[in-house]
Amino acid sequence: MDHRPWFDHYEKNTPKTIEIPELTLPQILDNTAKKWPNQRATIFEGAIISYKQLASYVDRLAGFLVSKGLKIGDRVAIQMPNLPQTIIAYYGVLRAGGVAVMVNPMYVAREIEHQLNDAEVKFAIVMDAYWVNLIKPIRDKLMLEHIVVTALADFLPFPKNLLFPLVGKKTGLVVSVEREANVYQLKEIIENRALKPPAMPSDPNATANLQYSGGTTGVSKAAVLSHRNLVSNAYQVQSWFTGMEEGKEVELAALPFFHVFGLTVCMNFGILAGAAQVLVPNPRDIKGMVNLIKKYRPTIFPAVPAMFNAINNFPGIEKIDISSIKGCFSGSAPLPIEVLERFETLTGGIITEGFGMTESSPVTHANPLHGLRKPGSIGIPLPNTDAKIVDLEEGTKEMPIGEDGELILYGPQVMSGYWNREDETELTIRNGWLYSGDIAQMDEDGYFYIVGRKKDMIIAGGYNIYPREIDEILYEHPKVLEAAAIGVPHETRGETVKVFIVVQPGETLTAEEVIEFCRERLAPYKVPRLVEFRDELPKSTIGKVLRRVLRDEELAKSK
Repeated sequence: MDHRPWFDHYEKNTPKTIEIPELTLPQILDNTAKKWPNQRATIFEGAIISYKQLASYVDRLAGFLVSKGLKIGDRVAIQMPNLPQTIIAYYGVLRAGGVAVMVNPMYVAREIEHQLNDAEVKFAIVMDAYWVNLIKPIRDKLMLEHIVVTALADFLPFPKNLLFPLVGKKTGLVVSVEREANVYQLKEIIENRALKPPAMPSDPNATANLQYSGGTTGVSKAAVLSHRNLVSNAYQVQSWFTGMEEGKEVELAALPFFHVFGLTVCMNFGILAGAAQVLVPNPRDIKGMVNLIKKYRPTIFPAVPAMFNAINNFPGIEKIDISSIKGCFSGSAPLPIEVLERFETLTGGIITEGFGMTESSPVTHANPLHGLRKPGSIGIPLPNTDAKIVDLEEGTKEMPIGEDGELILYGPQVMSGYWNREDETELTIRNGWLYSGDIAQMDEDGYFYIVGRKKDMIIAGGYNIYPREIDEILYEHPKVLEAAAIGVPHETRGETVKVFIVVQPGETLTAEEVIEFCRERLAPYKVPRLVEFRDELPKSTIGKVLRRVLRDEELAKSK
């Protein structure tokens, strides 16, 4: 790659390009288990699994799957929160030569049916409650042949493993699984020392994941991600965390593993680095997360802005020592500057804001951890990654510095295409470049700024308005906890701006105050005309505000 302006802002120890080994993800785990066999791989409610144990469990599961007829390339659904079993299942599927299909634990039966049938899934490894309550009732509509179930209590330490079934019945997470044909217990499988794994998968070009997008822009579709894509991104992320010590870090794994952000930046990066992963099955339990930080002293904390914001506002957080955190990665949504500054003050650590997409495994950009960080910027492309801003109409002309256009991306982490959707692949991947659908700018230093999504852009009276800009202004208001702007239909302007606001606890705010605050800081055509206060905003499972849901609600009102 020729010189790029962002190269001048790489940290001293970050190479412009990195050598990415020809390895699969199971080979990465195998290498780590040999390097640090006794290092903690997972910490869950006090129960510890070493890397040596993890690798052996993975091998046994792989041997079992193959014994039941799993062939190379067969798709296997995995549906559970962040548990030790999730990592065992994921790497066990890959170790057997299968393809992982990560399923959101919050999905309802209709969504599960679509995803499993779209991926032509024959095997599933799921939490027992999901099997009993969601999947078994629709089994006759699926292609499933073999199901492996696991209970949340399976990997709890004594006496929690005995107590949880008693207290957990109220949550619906404790169920009774009947013995029946082709339904197996994960705990029994990994305790069977007679199971032997197949030959180690060694083709980095083989498909590792069908990673579903979550459907925030319509019907959920799957990005086809290879071992090369995912291994490359894990190495790229590792190169960015300068100063990290392999085999010694502790990572707080609160980002859901079913999401590509958590999959790469927590699970795969953690295993590559030989880190101990402190598992957080419920990232909405902020009290539990703060207690884990106090107890296990994590050094690395990848998260989304909503998590940083929730910890910032946790009662009494100023008196709690969370200073073990050294490096954080923020993605999936814009990080308000006020949230960043408060969290860094509380921890003494550094947050690097970045950018990624399901289709790019996901990370493509980040601000340097110890270099020049530009507030509001997604940063600069990672090693081996190229990026351009092109015209919105045809996507063929490179735009001048500082002008809006579509962000396009190129690198070893970019998917080959969408599963069984050639038409959408052709629109999204052109000559190897990934067309992101994001409107962005690049400055003279090579730092990129997301202005908005093509589909999010508000057109009011002929003016283009980007909701993110309005959000950023609202987050500056001391009484605003959360905010989101959308465009709503307007008789004369086409669209006008409406904002949804969650007020800080104990505070009061009026629509007039909000509008006046914006009027002082925004051009007249960008100032919200409508304000709605809510107790909470609709969010994805990783805390990303879903503007689409807000828009759909407004459109339903106008009909």
